[in-house]
Amino acid sequence: MRKFIILLFSLFILAISADSTYAYDPVLVPNNIYGIGIINHTDLKDVSDLVNVNGGDWGYVTIVITEDQMERTVWQKFFDECRRLHLIPIVRVSTRFNSDITSLSYGTWEIPSVEKIDGWVNFFNSLNWVVENRYVVILNEPNHAKEWGGKIDPTGYATYLKTFSERLKNSSPDYFVLNAGLDQSALNTRVSMDQKLFMDKMVKAVPDVFNFIDGLSSHSYPNPAFSGVPNATGRKSIKGYDWELGLIKSYGVKKELPVFVTETGWVRTSKNEKIITDKFKYAFDNVWSKDKRVVAVTPFILNYQDEPFYEFSWKNKDGSYFQMYKEIQNLPKVKGEPVQKINGEVLFTFLNPLATSFDQKKGYALVRNVGQSIWNKQDIKLSVSNNNFEVKDIELNSLSPISSGLLVYTLKFPEIPDFYELNIGFYVNNQKIGDVYNGKIITFP
Repeated sequence: MRKFIILLFSLFILAISADSTYAYDPVLVPNNIYGIGIINHTDLKDVSDLVNVNGGDWGYVTIVITEDQMERTVWQKFFDECRRLHLIPIVRVSTRFNSDITSLSYGTWEIPSVEKIDGWVNFFNSLNWVVENRYVVILNEPNHAKEWGGKIDPTGYATYLKTFSERLKNSSPDYFVLNAGLDQSALNTRVSMDQKLFMDKMVKAVPDVFNFIDGLSSHSYPNPAFSGVPNATGRKSIKGYDWELGLIKSYGVKKELPVFVTETGWVRTSKNEKIITDKFKYAFDNVWSKDKRVVAVTPFILNYQDEPFYEFSWKNKDGSYFQMYKEIQNLPKVKGEPVQKINGEVLFTFLNPLATSFDQKKGYALVRNVGQSIWNKQDIKLSVSNNNFEVKDIELNSLSPISSGLLVYTLKFPEIPDFYELNIGFYVNNQKIGDVYNGKIITFP
């Protein structure tokens, strides 16, 4: 009997672990798939103006953090601005770029070090994230030698991905780990490897590697030459993620992986701007938004003014935006409702418990927001335990996470003089934070 109980308990723990791979499934909540990639923090307002309009809210933004950019104050400010503008960040980790031309004629990204993973984990854990899910992409296109120190190493990447995922999840179940997007068009050459071969070698080295991702990060470009038609399917199309999901299933992975198209887009020229604008409109309207597996689409790239990526930029060198920005801006969108942690403290309260009948008195509470959402007046309420009392005129300035503010309210006392027990609960979005009063009230004639 004792062994049976232990077995049941073990199965229960395994079930909990399996269900808590990530904080919540983004496919199961109202979701706005629109997003875009950026390199400049100053572009966030333009991202919001693109994705959070025409009914849209809580769109996505993809950005890279390199090893030499891990400054907490800088990135907390970035997250806070994303929070204010209702943008969900997808963060891609990267190493350092080595521009030594002897390495591969155009420079390479340094090989990532497993020994540095704990530094990444500590850095990420020091930040107050925007939503409950912490979306982290582990590197970029490692089936290109330039992305891995000048060589191709599927075994090294598989080991790094699994180790990084394990350490993130051991520190918090909120991490939502995404693989590096791979180049679906890469050939078997000295400097690149076919994606299927690369993934086959990953699985041969680390058989369960794809069980350590929570979603698929896909670079579903419209090839060949970034100029394909938007209604194409299969590998090397804007639905290339479908082929990738099938490949992952063939390795025995059972779970359904939500899709994050973290890179896609057509090459723009002075002659084809309208053509690719129409292709983007078709893709969002008829492909990505119709596929329930797709969580986010963040084309590459909002603003890049230099070669070799200027032809992918949505922003012109004169500061204006190309036609596709305006047309995608005008498409109808969905109001996303991502899950945010709501948490806070009631630090200090004051209410004079002595009053005359029908009296009205001010009550005060110093409250602190330690969650992820911004507290606005319409989000808060006070609930009284005794219907003889009435709370009126609640005042609280907008309160961002990790900040405190003074809550002021007016309490109307009952007509009948008596001794009363009263509890006044403080709620944010229907979640109780604490009590602003809990004790006796005495009213006099």
